[in-house]
Amino acid sequence: METNIDRIKRDLENLAKFTAEGEGITRFSYSEHDRLARNYLLDEITRLGLHVTIDGVGNIRARLDGSDSDAPAVMAGSHIDSVLHGGKYDGALGTVAALEAIRVMSEQKFDNTHPVDLVIFSEEEGSNFGSTLAGSKAMVGKYTVEDLKTLKNPEGRSMYDMAKDAGFDPDAMPQYVLKPGELKAMLELHVEQSVVLENEKASIGVVEAIAGMKTLKLTFGGVANHAGATPMTLRQDPMVGAATVIVEIEKLVKNTALSTTVGTVGRIYCRPNVPNIIPGEVVFTLDVRDVNTKGIEIVVSETEKMAAKLAKERGLEHQVELIGESPVVVLDEKVADVVENAARKKGYEYRRMNSGAVHDCAMLAGLTSVGLIFVPSIQGRSHVPEENTHEEDIRKGCDVMLETVATLAK
Repeated sequence: METNIDRIKRDLENLAKFTAEGEGITRFSYSEHDRLARNYLLDEITRLGLHVTIDGVGNIRARLDGSDSDAPAVMAGSHIDSVLHGGKYDGALGTVAALEAIRVMSEQKFDNTHPVDLVIFSEEEGSNFGSTLAGSKAMVGKYTVEDLKTLKNPEGRSMYDMAKDAGFDPDAMPQYVLKPGELKAMLELHVEQSVVLENEKASIGVVEAIAGMKTLKLTFGGVANHAGATPMTLRQDPMVGAATVIVEIEKLVKNTALSTTVGTVGRIYCRPNVPNIIPGEVVFTLDVRDVNTKGIEIVVSETEKMAAKLAKERGLEHQVELIGESPVVVLDEKVADVVENAARKKGYEYRRMNSGAVHDCAMLAGLTSVGLIFVPSIQGRSHVPEENTHEEDIRKGCDVMLETVATLAK
């Protein structure tokens, strides 16, 4: 069996149309563009006659039945939400690859014993609420209905309210939570978002571990005042305090943590955000990742100490909150072997590797066997409009996904 690259390209191009104005792809969960993308995929799913379930936060599951209805399902898929001004392959390619695998199996009347579930996760990127993998966390019960009410966007709207306004029923989420034994395996295909595969001229990455992460929100409060009339010696300026901590975080990650640790300050808010007023409050996020938990803990612990010390020295109020986390995940060796065998059978160059980015499949590792397949990103670019992957690598990745799903579903 082989996938149809023309059909895959059509799906990717059609999904790319559902975006807010501006460069690249901006498609946040629960937006109008998200609704249109969902409807497009649901139309494609309907043509296949799959049984569709949509849970309380909008995660979609579409099932191709197997000959044994009581057998645990093989799940495959990814997400379709994006970062601000992101690329058209992040998430979308993995979703389309899983959809195409099911299409081919259905067309070829493949005799699968196990059901195969296409999954499309909501709110993977954390673009709305600052917490990555929120949809998959809800699917595995890590986020309760009460948690959904506390996750809020910068305008103060909760995930609970936004899901409800989008037509979902977050109060019913508990009945959709995955149960142990429900799945045989979970597979996700994703663009690598780095340069390893391209540099080594390999088309397939067989991922063995996924970096853990913690996301902190740091708040510094001072005294807002006139920018011209307030002497420098009498200021309690949270912007200077925040800037100092941000600079020190970079030094901390580079010099004190592990060689595999990375840390990123990616979002910052200033209030009242007026040119001629000393800020009264500054809030920023810190994203820390590593395949070794120790590296993450070093950065989090030292950042908390540093923030407290600096706030005291400058007369500022401060708060450090953990707003999201995911553990280091070692993926299933047997599933990785199936992926590797699929690549070898097809004659594709591959390599075993780790993932520095987190993905929805990591949330399911405690419930089932998980596999992750990478395809190269040109120049390692991702989360930017320039994100791209060669057509031939897309085809190879989708073929490996199809072969792996079919093998596991036999």
